[in-house]
Amino acid sequence: MRVTPTAIPDLLVIEPKVFGDSRGFFFESFNAKAFQQATGSDVRFVQDNHSRSQQGVLRGLHYQIQQPQGKLVRVVQGAVFDVAVDIRQSSPSFGQWVGVELTEENHRQLWVPVGFAHGFVVLSESADCLYKTTDYYAPEHERCIRWDDPEIGIEWPLIGEPQLSAKDQQGPSLAEAEFFP
Repeated sequence: MRVTPTAIPDLLVIEPKVFGDSRGFFFESFNAKAFQQATGSDVRFVQDNHSRSQQGVLRGLHYQIQQPQGKLVRVVQGAVFDVAVDIRQSSPSFGQWVGVELTEENHRQLWVPVGFAHGFVVLSESADCLYKTTDYYAPEHERCIRWDDPEIGIEWPLIGEPQLSAKDQQGPSLAEAEFFP
């Protein structure tokens, strides 16, 4: 496994070692021991999530203010532009974002630790995203930050107008949001 730090050191791009031939490919999508050795993070994942979205769907920027979730995100079909925003008030990178293209071909994963808001936009006709979380989904603690907040300035590679949920359309700006200490 190869781990590449991003512009925000706690956000990591993980590329598994892929073994392929004319029959197809094989790789370990997660190995707790290798993950801990490569990232220095001793995490316990408790939930796996799977989402399917059509081209132009933009989900995010989501987080849980209590029962916060670290997320290990990958794409098994299609392509997305995956984004994490640092919302740790004490962090020197507070309000900064990182975006990574995750595709079924590149097998990359993005490690999004606790303290970040997360979202993605679908670049392909459709995309299936799988992500492991370090805590359970708790709708009463779920929060959202506006995807197009100019203070954050995410450069989304949009194909037309994004398709948003009602919740994502109503997200507050970073200045109005709850964040981590």
